[in-house]
Amino acid sequence: MNAVRITAVRQTVYPDLMALYENPIEHACEVRPGQQWISVDGQRPEGLCPSAWEVMRPFVESLARGEGNFFDGWMQNPMSAMISCNDGFRPFSFYIEIMDYHA
Repeated sequence: MNAVRITAVRQTVYPDLMALYENPIEHACEVRPGQQWISVDGQRPEGLCPSAWEVMRPFVESLARGEGNFFDGWMQNPMSAMISCNDGFRPFSFYIEIMDYHA
């Protein structure tokens, strides 16, 4: 299986939605732009948000098996994907890629 790199790229925050619907919580998201994790054998890396993992897991597992080209040419690098977590108030976008892929 291939090792897959997961990189936190960008977070979007919706304060208006938070004010309308969210109960205030501390430490809602500990992820920071530029953080990286390595998935080995398609497993969740230690320290990666479990909720974000559930969204990206199918893509990471496919890449780990050497599959790619999601959605018929969606990504410039066919052995990668851009996936966002499911936090509707402060979603984070993650770039996932096979570590040793060369186009």
